[in-house]
Amino acid sequence: MGKRKIQNETEVDRWFEEGLTYQQMVEKYLELYNIETSPSMWGNYRRRKRLERRIVRDDDLIPWAVKPEHRWIYPLVMLRVEARRRAGKELTADDAGRLASWLQMLDEAEAVVHYDPDTEEGFFLVPRQPGDDLIHRPKEKTARPNADKAMDNED
Repeated sequence: MGKRKIQNETEVDRWFEEGLTYQQMVEKYLELYNIETSPSMWGNYRRRKRLERRIVRDDDLIPWAVKPEHRWIYPLVMLRVEARRRAGKELTADDAGRLASWLQMLDEAEAVVHYDPDTEEGFFLVPRQPGDDLIHRPKEKTARPNADKAMDNED
């Protein structure tokens, strides 16, 4: 078995409590210990230790299984920020400002987000219909994998 990369679990747990991003942890480990790590290593550590998720899952706001090529398109990024806001999580000043502008634009355009995985663009703005929140609701939510639940099933 290879040498453990994590030198001090208490230190790492504190970083999670402080809200450091995985990239910040990668940079800190390189600086402090001259050990190269990856963001996925920190995500795996979080799951193993059953620490709180870094992201907020809101299946009502993001009811689609989003293709990898569409995961960083701006409307989805903004829906994630809105999910964090609705969950009571703290937003950065930049995120709060971008979200406010984006919500105002949707309101002025009387538009909502629609997702079509079979297109190159993926996300579109479409006219708001009665009952729409920020998205055009699909007929059915699509199942999305949840790594934390998969680990629970391993126990």
